Amino acid sequence: MDPRTFPTKGNLMLAKNSLALAQQGYELMDKKRNILIRELMDLIDRAKDIQEEIDTTFTYAYGCLQRANIDNGINLVSQVASAVPLENSIRIQVRSVMGTEIPRIKYLPDSNKPTYAFSTTQESIDIAREAFREVKDLTIKLAEIETSAYRLAGSIKKTQKRANALKNITIPMYQNLVYTITNALEEKEREEFTRLKVIKRMKQKKQ
Repeated sequence: MDPRTFPTKGNLMLAKNSLALAQQGYELMDKKRNILIRELMDLIDRAKDIQEEIDTTFTYAYGCLQRANIDNGINLVSQVASAVPLENSIRIQVRSVMGTEIPRIKYLPDSNKPTYAFSTTQESIDIAREAFREVKDLTIKLAEIETSAYRLAGSIKKTQKRANALKNITIPMYQNLVYTITNALEEKEREEFTRLKVIKRMKQKKQ
């Protein structure tokens, strides 16, 4: 038998303290969950807007690419594309939302200086280049938002599990323990009171 369940005043105090801590923990978990859910809903709304924008931008960009292929020839467009430098300015930082680290992407946008000669290309390549620059910017934003949403969803799931454990297991257990110990102590007090009355009555009879 667990010594902490013995009906003593010390164990009753410990049980009440544990119950108070469990209830406080549940309140904190509940607040954390609500804050994370609000943050997630905001990200979902932003992701929806960007997804719609990126779909439109992708369609436009590939249309521009087709026009550039027609005007300049596929071989020349391929040469121009191969001369585009790799993106290496992306840096990932993190920010904390209720203990959950979510990414914040920092990068240097492309300069307006092209990597090809104007004299050997048509304007359609300039238009396609700008369209795909917008695609890249939107893709980076969407990646940041989707990764953040994924991490928040995982944290919400863990927080919900802990909150449920406190609400459905830990708190009822300590409530039952407090109730049981309190009843046992009250019963002991009644028995002691009755015993003292009997002793007092017996003493009075002897006098």
